[in-house]
Amino acid sequence: MDLEYDAFDEGIEPGGLRSRNEIKVLICYLLKSIDQPISKQLINEILQENGLANYFEINQAVIDLVKAGSLEERDVSDGEPVYAVTEQGRSAAQTLEVNLPRAVREKAVNAAIKLLTRAKREQENRIDIEKLENGYHVTFTIYDSTDELLKLTIFVADSMQVETVRKNFLDDPVKLYSNIIASLTVE
Repeated sequence: MDLEYDAFDEGIEPGGLRSRNEIKVLICYLLKSIDQPISKQLINEILQENGLANYFEINQAVIDLVKAGSLEERDVSDGEPVYAVTEQGRSAAQTLEVNLPRAVREKAVNAAIKLLTRAKREQENRIDIEKLENGYHVTFTIYDSTDELLKLTIFVADSMQVETVRKNFLDDPVKLYSNIIASLTVE
C-alpha cells in the first residue's frame, strides 16, 4: 500500500489517516465490520468524531469507492442514500486492513457502534422540548415495543442543559428507567 501523504490533514488528530488509499480502506473496513448500510453523513461523523480523516477526503473517498465498485449506493425511505460495501470492497478491506493501525480500526468501529446505537435509541424513545419563559421542560418517554413505560418531564435552565440531559438520556435510557424503578421500589 502506498503510504504517501496525499490527503488533506485539516482536523486530523495524531495517528489519523493522511493517505487517500488508507481512508478508502478504512471506509470499506468500517462497512464490512458493522455489516449494514449507512449514510455518508454517518460515515463522516464516525471518522471525524475521532479525528481519523478529513471531511473532504471522506466524501471524495466514498465517491471514488462507488465508481470503483467497492461501495454500492442504495436509496432509503427518507430519500437519503446509504452505502453498503460490495464483495469487491469486502475483499479489499480484508486484504488491506492490516495496513491500517489497529487503534484507527478500533476507534472507527467503536464510534460507529456508538452512533448506530444512539440512532436506534432516538427511534425507540422520545424527547420533547418545550421552551418556557425562564427555561425549558424536557420530557423523556421510554417505550417497550408500543407500550409507554415511563414519561418524565424535568425543568432545565438553558439550552446547554437541554443538550446535556438529552445526550445523557440517549447514552442509556434503560439506566434512567432502572434507577427510577429502584428508587421507588426499594425500601
